[in-house]
Amino acid sequence: MNDSGDAALHADVRATLEQTPGVEQVLHRDAQMARGIWHARSGDFLAVAAPHAWFCSYYWDDDRRAPDFARTVDIHRKPGYDPAELFIDPAIRFPHLRAAEFLLKKKLGLRALLEVIPLDATLVRGSHGRVPEDSDDHPVIISANGGDLPGLIDASDVFRFLLNACTGRPD
Repeated sequence: MNDSGDAALHADVRATLEQTPGVEQVLHRDAQMARGIWHARSGDFLAVAAPHAWFCSYYWDDDRRAPDFARTVDIHRKPGYDPAELFIDPAIRFPHLRAAEFLLKKKLGLRALLEVIPLDATLVRGSHGRVPEDSDDHPVIISANGGDLPGLIDASDVFRFLLNACTGRPD
């Protein structure tokens, strides 16, 4: 919210976010800056999901009215990452036949959607984007030359580390 915004509305929005189940923290711009995650398009608040929670992006109340892309893997039309894409809808009795039908249509030059993604958000267990609390669950980099590994690195440094490893350039 800009400086001319309604401070009472700002406080109400923050309170609503803080009281929402599954929200562990609500970070204002200053807290985002302190953590090095603020961006000009970050918005006024950044809600951090509690462990084992995620923010479902389904904006429809009735699955029969879900958009066509909801049951497909479609990173371009979905608002953000959809972890439900990791699952095959358990309500589909023979998912392999559904996939074979889709592939046959494609082979015949017909347009089709491979609709196998469930709309059951309860299938997703865990959080996306959180730093795991247990260091045993942290991501790892495996290298043929372990001596080159710098130990614990920030996620923002992974690309540079991999680029340097592939090009042979030192850090």
